[in-house]
Amino acid sequence: MEGLPAAACVGESLAVLLPDRPGPLEHVPSFRPSSGGAEANVAHGLVALGIPTAWIGRVGDDGFGRRVTRDLAAGGVDIRGASVDPHRPTGLYVKEIEPGGSVLHYYRDGSAGSTIGPSLLDDPDAGPLLAGAKLVHLSGITAALSDSALELTRALLFRSRPGRLVSFDLNWRPALWRRRDPSVLLPLLNAADIVLLGADEATDVLGTGDPGELRALLPGPATLVVKDDAHRATALTRETAHTREMVVTAPALDVEVVEQVGAGDAFAAGYLAGTLRGYGPRRCLRLGHLAAAATLVVPNDHGPPPPPALVDELLHGSPEAWAATTVRASGIVRPLPDRPVEEETR
Repeated sequence: MEGLPAAACVGESLAVLLPDRPGPLEHVPSFRPSSGGAEANVAHGLVALGIPTAWIGRVGDDGFGRRVTRDLAAGGVDIRGASVDPHRPTGLYVKEIEPGGSVLHYYRDGSAGSTIGPSLLDDPDAGPLLAGAKLVHLSGITAALSDSALELTRALLFRSRPGRLVSFDLNWRPALWRRRDPSVLLPLLNAADIVLLGADEATDVLGTGDPGELRALLPGPATLVVKDDAHRATALTRETAHTREMVVTAPALDVEVVEQVGAGDAFAAGYLAGTLRGYGPRRCLRLGHLAAAATLVVPNDHGPPPPPALVDELLHGSPEAWAATTVRASGIVRPLPDRPVEEETR
């Protein structure tokens, strides 16, 4: 297969219905269709940051499925590994906007996306994409979808992968685990090369959100990234289990938040894009924060990153300049040498 992408994101993409105004669903007069899903969001984010990426999964033979694949392709994501199930529907979620934030209502039981399994490894389209990618990205959501999806996750994490990285974002969704055993997550996390998780969700699943204690629980990954909500992110990295650990923390940017949904996926895309570019931990964390900030200031699940020159400047800026930077829906406000703070448009 020609033109293999650098990264492949495996999981379920969903159709999305966005309300045209806040309030209870029964009072919303109309909805705007879109698409989302954690792994699809990461794929969008990686492509936006210049990393050729494929999304691998399954949709239904319906209008929602066609919208999902169309939106992915329009965003530059490689969809050669996307297959169509003629018997099951595309998964869906509906967003409800409340005063304290958004609530997502999922309709994904029995969806086409939940039927993915180890057979993807031998699929003539998906198999080469998975085998040729420098990075394969997974999440705990996929592990919770079905027995077959869990087996695929295990196969991708435990099979031999010389020269290839596998990243795993915990992405804890309690509703998906009500009828499943979440204890399977610990060995999955420990088998990945790069693990990303929020301190709050780690506390729910693993009993602690402390980076040092999480490292003791997860000695396997070369890189462990712990996100502390809107405050900071910490990367614990080492080349092997016997080398000294490097611990780097980068504060989050000051962001005027419009919508929180999708920010964690954007952070993952930024961190992984930095990893594939060979950046050090601090620049990877900053790129993650920048990508998350760009999504936090838009109503959709993913937002466009700042212009590359501005991104590069912020990645190399001093701690003081980074701390003085604010991200708004209208653009980025940052300090400039010998001049007052000035606004940069996107």
